[in-house]
Amino acid sequence: MESDTRLGEWQRRFLHHLQHERRLSPHTIKNYSRDLKLIATWCTEAGLEDWQQLNPHQVRGFVAKRHRSGISGKTIQRELSSLRSLFNYLLREGVAENNPAQGIKAPKVKRRLPATLDTDQLSSLLDVTDDTPLSLRDLAMLELFYSSGLRLAELVSINLLDLDLKSALLEVTGKGAKTRQVPIGRKAIAALQRWIKVRGELAQVDEPALFVSNRGSRISPRTIQQRLKQWALQHGASRNIHPHLLRHSFASHLLESSGDLRAVQELLGHADISTTQIYTHLDFQHLANVYDKAHPRAKRKKENKN
Repeated sequence: MESDTRLGEWQRRFLHHLQHERRLSPHTIKNYSRDLKLIATWCTEAGLEDWQQLNPHQVRGFVAKRHRSGISGKTIQRELSSLRSLFNYLLREGVAENNPAQGIKAPKVKRRLPATLDTDQLSSLLDVTDDTPLSLRDLAMLELFYSSGLRLAELVSINLLDLDLKSALLEVTGKGAKTRQVPIGRKAIAALQRWIKVRGELAQVDEPALFVSNRGSRISPRTIQQRLKQWALQHGASRNIHPHLLRHSFASHLLESSGDLRAVQELLGHADISTTQIYTHLDFQHLANVYDKAHPRAKRKKENKN
């Protein structure tokens, strides 16, 4: 078993580092653990007893085997990323002399463009006059998702004290426990003010969370997903509404209007601008369609009628 070798020992130390030093989420740590356990098992089968014995040729062999097994390029990319992170840690600890996964790429993945809503669809979805506490809460969540491009976990973690409505700013805790400030639009501010007025009807007296369930405690991610789905059905949306759809729409609309990729990266809390660049493909797709329809040299000639 790999857990009885140096492979397992350093794997456990690395996961401890992720949890206590980098303060990553349990979900992220679980993904790292699964990937590294898989790679460690492969190493054991290959006769390797320690991570330092792993070389680039063997890493390529692992990638090839996974690819032949029908594993998607996206999954292999994630596994390589986990391995690179482990070796960066081993280098820091003086256990390894190089990173054998550095520069090795997974098979190319066809990048799917994220789905978005257009501004008319969003206006229709958010133009609601319900005044029950749950409806006011749901509308405030929807407005904030779209106004500030939040992730689901970020919205769940917001406390009342994180909100500064006078300055129209919100402090958000994102991935890796990194905080950032994001602006809040006027429509979201109005929706939040209406929700805060009635929040006390649901929230427990000492509950710090901005958004609470009907039990009075911090709302759960699952409840938000269910409520957004119900909201879409009740208010005539033509498709299922989920938090990341609103985040994608925020990014796409902002980039289309401003063209400022760096600003969008900061607002989304992306560590790497390459993650943000997918939205340039959405924008380019729109521009390409306009070009095809409008440019004299791009228009298709009409067929000659006899």
